[in-house]
Amino acid sequence: FAPQISFFFYTHGDFFEEIAKYRAGRRRWATIVRERYGADSDKASMFRFGCVAGGASLYAPQAQNNLVRVAYEAMAAVLGGVQSMFTAAWDEPFALPSEESATLALRTQQILAYETGVTKVADPLGGSYFVEALTDATEEKIIEIMHDLEQHGGMVRCIEDGYLQGLIADEAYKIHKEVESGERPVVGVNKFVVDEPAPDLATYELDAEGRDLQLKRLAKVKAERDPVAVKEALAALARAADGDDNLMHKLIDCANAYCTVGEMVSTLKTVWGEFQQPVVF
Repeated sequence: FAPQISFFFYTHGDFFEEIAKYRAGRRRWATIVRERYGADSDKASMFRFGCVAGGASLYAPQAQNNLVRVAYEAMAAVLGGVQSMFTAAWDEPFALPSEESATLALRTQQILAYETGVTKVADPLGGSYFVEALTDATEEKIIEIMHDLEQHGGMVRCIEDGYLQGLIADEAYKIHKEVESGERPVVGVNKFVVDEPAPDLATYELDAEGRDLQLKRLAKVKAERDPVAVKEALAALARAADGDDNLMHKLIDCANAYCTVGEMVSTLKTVWGEFQQPVVF
């Protein structure tokens, strides 16, 4: 099962720290699956992960600076060994990206992949004293955090009682205060600030025609599917969810009966209820 597990991360702006983070993650995963779970295949030990570059690190002032931020973050992720990536568009602090900005985000990845040569070798910074030392320190911090979560009852317990959300909120607040105070430099926000008019953006507009077309397609599927098969598939899903059965086969059966995702989720909600985030502030 381990070879099928993949992870998704956010890439921040500290170039070498992000590279070390991904290198340390690769070490930790290989160690855990081999030493804790006894995996003996190289495939199980491979750290399969994707990431997003840009997002929380993007700012509205001097917004085109975000193009550069995303490019550096994407380069760090590649040097850290990422296998798949989403690059955010520079105008996302304002609205959904325009077609032009989304294309530029895609071109950022393509230039990295086809022009820079960074994909020609795995782990190109391996052996650098600084990178290796930073990777060691990062791995030690990962071990410390994982031990703390396990001592608190494990990941599920930490989510249920808000402990994990509290850790994330504390870190987000810390970063925000550092930006506000100038301790964490952000070009155009607290450093090299200039007065400039608000940008004239061609923001993305939702396509009403596309929406209407999809609604018609959905109505057509619901009208033509077998209502008995739908009812039986959803009932079987509910019974499985009420026990300890693996739900994947039941979900596939629902899809084959043309149940919608919303219908499947609603069925699971009737059995499990709906998770409410605990208040941690």
